[in-house]
Amino acid sequence: MTSRRPGTLLVYAAATTMAAAVSSGCSQLDLDPTPAPPLAVTAPPLITSHPKITPVPMDAPSPSPEILSAVLQPALDNPELGSLTGHVTDAQTGATLWQQQTETPQVPGSVVKVLTTAAALLTLPAGHRTTTTVVQGATPGQLVLVGGGDPTLTAKPTGTQGYYTDAPHLDDLISQIRSSGVEVSSLVVDNTIFAGPTIASGWDTADIAGGSITPIESIMLDGGRSDPLADYSPRTHTPSLDTGRALAEQLGLNPASVTEGITPSTATPAAPVVASVQSAPLSTRLRDLMVHSDDVLAETVGFEIALARGLPATFDGAVDAITHTLQESGFDTTRAQLRDASGLSTDNRISAHLIDQVLTAAAGPDTPQLRPLLDTLPVAGATGTLADRFNPPSPAAGWVRAKTGSLSGVSSLAGIVVDNDQRVLTFTLMSNGTAPEAARPALDAVATALRSCGCR
Repeated sequence: MTSRRPGTLLVYAAATTMAAAVSSGCSQLDLDPTPAPPLAVTAPPLITSHPKITPVPMDAPSPSPEILSAVLQPALDNPELGSLTGHVTDAQTGATLWQQQTETPQVPGSVVKVLTTAAALLTLPAGHRTTTTVVQGATPGQLVLVGGGDPTLTAKPTGTQGYYTDAPHLDDLISQIRSSGVEVSSLVVDNTIFAGPTIASGWDTADIAGGSITPIESIMLDGGRSDPLADYSPRTHTPSLDTGRALAEQLGLNPASVTEGITPSTATPAAPVVASVQSAPLSTRLRDLMVHSDDVLAETVGFEIALARGLPATFDGAVDAITHTLQESGFDTTRAQLRDASGLSTDNRISAHLIDQVLTAAAGPDTPQLRPLLDTLPVAGATGTLADRFNPPSPAAGWVRAKTGSLSGVSSLAGIVVDNDQRVLTFTLMSNGTAPEAARPALDAVATALRSCGCR
């Protein structure tokens, strides 16, 4: 637009000269043929940003529980909230500011990922990675693709991004295999690091085609998506086998010849490694699973926690690892009933108080190991599952950071907000019994009231 303005002004100046000549009685032959010089246009100054982190004041006043409750009440009276449980806490002091049936277990949806992420931060180093390897098999020319629990391996070419941030590439494995000089005659897939069922209790297998989940196996491409860049692409029913077939095809083998489900002895720890790739660091993967609410990544991180604690890499092992880790850090999980690490299971039951306890520990001064959890939360009106909620001019846009949760008849919102007096509050809101499309705006209204409140 700016580059066209001088030309527009020049045409205008020439037209003005013509009009003046005609009005003075001059003929066209009397006109000076020299074109008028273009008018000088000063470019507007560039708009630059100066990002910085401004800490909230330590002496910001805390809301009055009584006034806060009164301010929240109009939003809480919305019948679209259905059966609502909730908790609001002053992050600095840990004082409860508002609560409603806070200890009553409800179906939580994806806010379970708050617990999974917290347990991962308390168990594993931020730089922890999982490794996918190809080793020599038991017979000449046989290669074994050994899953290490990484669902982020991408079929996209090296130099491009897959769905997951900084994911390893299948063609990197292929390049290493070719460079090794091994004459490959067959390929098998070792999926044995994960054991037990591949579908958790309370899951609907229709969600595989719906794009939320795939059977949880120790190796897959792009989280099992048929479209590697789509959030809710239909997923495969055979992720490990599909990965092996994709690798075999690139190596010139018949994809139909690939087998899986081999015994652990086929790929022994002493088997020579032909190729390997590693996942992004845990910190990167946790942000992906929270911002995009990725169920597959959450489940594999749950299995990762189980393995780190010496438990089986199963759904039960992951749930035990998560709850025991939280218990050891002082959180009361006695009423929690978890069946998975992602929150997709309709058999899950947890209280709003438990989620809010974890968020308060992350935002407060006493548990620095959990502080990175706050950076994984979607930002209202800006990122991830909150990108299309709290849109400007909502006063909560940019001020609320929260994990969402949605199932049929289930809507949750849990996170942090800086109120109008610059006090940091944590909140957990769990609604059961109404459709998400109705409950979400009602939950957002409660969080917006928290942001707008000085409440003193």
